Amino acid sequence: MGVVYAQLLIVAEIFLPTTNGAIKALQDGYHVFPGDNIQDALDLAGKSTNKIVKVHAGEYRPDSKRQALLWFNKQHDGIRLEADGAVTLTAANPELSKPTDPGFPAVVNHVVYFGDGISSNTFIKGFRITGANSFLTREGTQKMEPDRTIRKNWFFYADGGAIKIFGRSYPAIQNVEVVDNFTSPCGAGISIQHQGHNQNAVSIENCLFFRNRTQVTGAAIDLLAGSAARIINCLFVGNVSNTGEDVVAKSSGERPFVNSGVLTIFQNSRAEVRNCTFTGNRNGVDDMGGASVYSNCIFSNNQLDGGLKQLPRYELAVNGGIRDVSGCFINGTIHDIGHVVSPEKNTLNSPDPKFDKNFVPQSPEYAAAGYRQPSSP
Repeated sequence: MGVVYAQLLIVAEIFLPTTNGAIKALQDGYHVFPGDNIQDALDLAGKSTNKIVKVHAGEYRPDSKRQALLWFNKQHDGIRLEADGAVTLTAANPELSKPTDPGFPAVVNHVVYFGDGISSNTFIKGFRITGANSFLTREGTQKMEPDRTIRKNWFFYADGGAIKIFGRSYPAIQNVEVVDNFTSPCGAGISIQHQGHNQNAVSIENCLFFRNRTQVTGAAIDLLAGSAARIINCLFVGNVSNTGEDVVAKSSGERPFVNSGVLTIFQNSRAEVRNCTFTGNRNGVDDMGGASVYSNCIFSNNQLDGGLKQLPRYELAVNGGIRDVSGCFINGTIHDIGHVVSPEKNTLNSPDPKFDKNFVPQSPEYAAAGYRQPSSP
């Protein structure tokens, strides 16, 4: 009986979750439960051949004021961070701040940070990410981002409320809901700052962007100069850029951004945007990169009020040029001084998509266009 009992204890150690808050490796990865510290699991996985971290249902929030709730740098390359059930990652912890504090109730700059040295083998999947509110600290930079060769400017700290991606970093972001984040100046949802290291691209797939807001550009996604992304089967609803004065232009003396898209692509950046839907936002996309591709996307009714007033709305602005726009349905204003959006390859002044409650178009003309809910794994 003693041998059998000992064997049962071994099985329990391998397969049962811990209850004392300590992170332990199970056969299918590191398991994190409410009350545990997800970063501890990431750090353990970074030193292990077991690169899977599973986070179980619940809300996870910061336990201190710092730059990020979770961070990935080169020691974390290859980790697969997965939600197991309904998991919310939030920037907010009202117990650590007062209503009069800047950014309240947020206590981190970014909810998730991906830093230099992250390859496409690294991914995050299945989370709801929320609560960013333009909190800003510069403390702890060396711990979060040990690389010192790539210059860190204001955007490194201030942009990317839900997710910040910096340097030679190309993670995959899958089935993530980015909702109710605010930043000043840019990129409340995702800010990508490759700074010219854009030989590879960030992958953003099957993601939802709802009600994110920025002081200036890119309420949902912002590609700063010299960045790259693939944005596949994503839905953008209720996002608002330009909620106030362009604080960057004010300090630099440059021409201010006053009427940006909720996806903003800066010079020398590129995006591959396929089967995405933009509807009910304050503008759709503004692309200054000149090398992007838009395929089978829907741009419809991006007339949402909010932000700076008395400015006309638009669906797509590609005045910096474009590589290709095809198979898209665009109902509304297009800014296209180069005449690169072909009416033969796209449906302009398109009919009502007849969205259902999940923003899937029911009109038969849209059978191959726009966002679709991903099938369950």
